[in-house]
Amino acid sequence: MPAEISFIIQAFSVFWKIIFPYLLALKALIFQFWWIIVPFYLFNHLKFIYFLFMADRWAGDKSRKPVVLEVKIPQDVIRPLRAMENVFNGIWGSYDPPKDWRASHFEGKIILGASFEIAGIDGVPHMYIRIPSSNRKLIESAIYAQYPEVEIVEVPDYTKAVPADVPNEDWDLWGCDFQVMKPDVYPLKTYEQFFEEKPEVSKEEKRIDPLSSLFEVISRMSKGEQLWIQINAKPKSPKETTFFDRAKKEIDKLAKRPEKAPGRSLVSDFFYLLIHGEIPTEEKKEEGFLPPEMKLTTGERDIVSAIERKKSKQCFQCFIKYVYVAKRNVFFGGAKGFGVSFFAQFGTQNLNNTKPWTPTTTKVQSPDIFTARRLYLKKRDLIENYRTRDPAFDPFDVEGATYYLNSEELATIWHFPGAAVPTASLQRVEMKKGAPPATLPIE
Repeated sequence: MPAEISFIIQAFSVFWKIIFPYLLALKALIFQFWWIIVPFYLFNHLKFIYFLFMADRWAGDKSRKPVVLEVKIPQDVIRPLRAMENVFNGIWGSYDPPKDWRASHFEGKIILGASFEIAGIDGVPHMYIRIPSSNRKLIESAIYAQYPEVEIVEVPDYTKAVPADVPNEDWDLWGCDFQVMKPDVYPLKTYEQFFEEKPEVSKEEKRIDPLSSLFEVISRMSKGEQLWIQINAKPKSPKETTFFDRAKKEIDKLAKRPEKAPGRSLVSDFFYLLIHGEIPTEEKKEEGFLPPEMKLTTGERDIVSAIERKKSKQCFQCFIKYVYVAKRNVFFGGAKGFGVSFFAQFGTQNLNNTKPWTPTTTKVQSPDIFTARRLYLKKRDLIENYRTRDPAFDPFDVEGATYYLNSEELATIWHFPGAAVPTASLQRVEMKKGAPPATLPIE
């Protein structure tokens, strides 16, 4: 045996004899006091489960029972999309956070959101809103104030018409959650970039409605095919989120504004003086004649303006889901592109875009282990979260699962289509509703 290897073995043997008693002592401590360590390790998980349980019990109260409302559209909707933005601003009024820690810790009170959905069922598009019954009057008032001619009726949950054990031998599905590709402070493309609203023009033929392509796809589906899109929105204020601070930091970064120097403590100044024999001085950077904002290019100014515009409006914490579910005899594999192409309309290269979120996409890349089983579980998780209107978490919210959209972005994605939408399958209200004439006798 070479001398080097023999020396290494002897050194390791001596080292093992030295640390072995300490390992035995550590083992004894673990076995003796594990019950003290484990609660600290599981604290965040147990806290999450506790708040989830309390929130579920609070939201499950009869007064807050979720209801599904279908909005039936009249033949002609000539209101500008700014009216739908006002609807979302009104819905933001449902913001009612817990007043203090007792309300959240012991009552389980949470901020209730709403789910705005588009469903194509057997070739017929429908527009749904799922809300807590306690917020029904507020949301209906916000819609009727801007669109008095629509009809809102309570209907059964359309997701319950599909078997609960999908995928099975008769049904299959494809779906995903959508995430934003850049930080959510960058906005998506909004309705003002799709068409120019002119008050003097009453016709809608010149409008480019982003819902046109989606409704055209739905109208071409056969019986047994269903396409679901869900935008879940929960109102948030600047006090309880870092979104507005992140937006401001991103604006300062893009505008090349100088960062504030961190403050120094007396202790650090004392040791610096002790070592160097002088008090530290701040280095002053030479500033040009023009401020940094004046040096931005046209594209950079547009980005800064877009972020400023986004954070100036009411914001919602959102997540978006897409599901294509169909009977196996009519299942179309290319339907996975319907949702991707629809949401691609709202993306731009310089601002933000959307893409399927890989952890929830119903695909497992081969070769891998347990491919079929893992794919089955992903499909079951996706459709179950869609039915319960819950985000994807494991077990906490992770980056990509939720993001912030403002009222303008939501109004662009979910709004009432006008007569220009080229589909005859949309079930519209045949007659408009209006207020009774003032001369109508009451006796």
